[in-house]
Amino acid sequence: MSGERLDVIRHHLYVRGAASVQDLCDATGASLATIRRDLQRLEEEGAVERTHGGVRLAESAGVETAFRVRESQNIRAKRMIARSAYDLIRPQTTIFLDAGTTVLQVARLLRLQPIAVSIFTNGLAVANELANVPALRVTVIGGQLRNENLSFVGPQAEQVLGEVWFDQLFMGFSAAHEDGSINTLDVHEASLNRRMLTRTATPILLADSSKFGLRATYGVAPLQPPLKVVSDEGLSEAWRKRLADLGVDLLVAADGEDA
Repeated sequence: MSGERLDVIRHHLYVRGAASVQDLCDATGASLATIRRDLQRLEEEGAVERTHGGVRLAESAGVETAFRVRESQNIRAKRMIARSAYDLIRPQTTIFLDAGTTVLQVARLLRLQPIAVSIFTNGLAVANELANVPALRVTVIGGQLRNENLSFVGPQAEQVLGEVWFDQLFMGFSAAHEDGSINTLDVHEASLNRRMLTRTATPILLADSSKFGLRATYGVAPLQPPLKVVSDEGLSEAWRKRLADLGVDLLVAADGEDA
């Protein structure tokens, strides 16, 4: 019974990212005392972090929260980054938009202010955002649907990527480590990301400042030219210098009224 209850708690947090103790009592039908003991056990395992009156998934747990929860995290920074990335798009070109939540904000700008481009994507949410926009030609590369990120991954997706070339790639990542690498939380996502980077001369990485200094399980690529990074004003001076030392072009998105 204890194992089943822990599974319910893990699933609840996986979908929502965070919850109050009372929420978990309601979800499991257990008492406050029982839930507190369960949370202490999960905290000792490194799976969760306690907060005032509740709990959240631990950053180090290597588990992604559901897409819609992550989409709302650091939303202001993501919108600023998206605006700067949008300004880099050239009309009459072919671009790739990956399935990341920051890249999704670029798709929303393209829906509001269309630019005549051809778009390839492995993101289900991105494709849905861009549906029925006359100025855009949108191609979804297909593959196995990864529910956690609403992304298509796997051999079929990689095969399609091997047959196309993009003028620009707009790609997110889960973490940038001090060793100068970018990482992600899923082995299939990492493999597809590596493939994306080989299909363009202009790879542009979009990531808010909270992603820097972290590490995720699977390596994607080293931070090196010709990569360009677009981040927000919260990026530390240490990381700005680190990227410069690595030869990576950095664009810091400025705050603005439409961010």
